[in-house]
Amino acid sequence: MEVTWWGHATCTVEDSGVRFLTDPLFARRLAHLRRRRGAPPPPEAATADAVLVSHLHSDHLHLPSLARLAPGTRLLVPRGAPAAVPGLRRLERAGLRLTEVAAGDEVTVEGVTVRAVPALHDGRRLPVGPHRAPALGYVVEGEARTYFAGDTGLFDGMAEAVGPVDVALLPVGGWGPYLGPGHLDAGRAAGVLAELSPAAAVPVHYGTYWPIGLDGVRPHEFHSPGDEFVRHAARLAPKVAVHLLGHGERVRPEVAR
Repeated sequence: MEVTWWGHATCTVEDSGVRFLTDPLFARRLAHLRRRRGAPPPPEAATADAVLVSHLHSDHLHLPSLARLAPGTRLLVPRGAPAAVPGLRRLERAGLRLTEVAAGDEVTVEGVTVRAVPALHDGRRLPVGPHRAPALGYVVEGEARTYFAGDTGLFDGMAEAVGPVDVALLPVGGWGPYLGPGHLDAGRAAGVLAELSPAAAVPVHYGTYWPIGLDGVRPHEFHSPGDEFVRHAARLAPKVAVHLLGHGERVRPEVAR
């Protein structure tokens, strides 16, 4: 299997000849955020057999980026997402194959199983209003078991809920000077490694977008989470091989199955 990190929470996971894309965000700018590191992903990044959307925040469920997918692409979203984000139905009418899932659901994509797992995160589209769709993570089970955490905090029973995994794609930062509840920083993400004990890990969700006008406010929160994750992981989960990728870089983690 192979993992490519395109920036933020956007990754391509290729396993058993099947190509999965996580939380695609291809924009140079999103509202008050601008991409400060790495060029936007190339057109081929939008090629996927299935897309895994973890929750409804617009930096994870980005309608213009989803509109770049080819008709027929399978789109997995949290159950209740189309009611909360009507634009998803327009994408479905344009040819995307929409599937709503909840934690515990399994979907087979060309012989590869995708299992939705819980996440500890406010999954609402907006900061106010009803919780219409829960935040999720996903485990892709093919030649390897790859956990894409989306956005989450560490929660009781996390290892049991996620199950055994070989590769963990974990958020280690954010897009602003301060992380709110329901997020992992570099230290807490390393704690998740100690809980899950995968063979390999790739840090994501850092060092890509930053609020306009805040370049000088706690800039280490933009630049350093990846390196800090490597350092904390060496202390808390020394047996895990951590792969620190640049934007557009890929890795084939060694996993024993």
